[in-house]
Amino acid sequence: MYYVPDNTTRCGLYDCPECGNRFLDVKIAPKIPCIYCSEEPDMELGPDDEMPDAGGEAILLEVIEGAEEVEKTDALLSLAMTGGDYSWI
Repeated sequence: MYYVPDNTTRCGLYDCPECGNRFLDVKIAPKIPCIYCSEEPDMELGPDDEMPDAGGEAILLEVIEGAEEVEKTDALLSLAMTGGDYSWI
């Protein structure tokens, strides 16, 4: 699958208000860092440096349950991302 590993039976459908992308993730929480617009913070900070803002947070829209439903949702979202290109399957 495109977003989650094969045979995933439960995942979250997320939407990022900053970049407008939707995606699936195996983590289920009310908000998670967006996989598209959030950045990994630089952990090599000096003692006087502030922790940078990581970026956008994606909001949980729905919990998808059942292997068939997860596979169907993953396929629909991946078609939107790849523009209908089936070559990655």
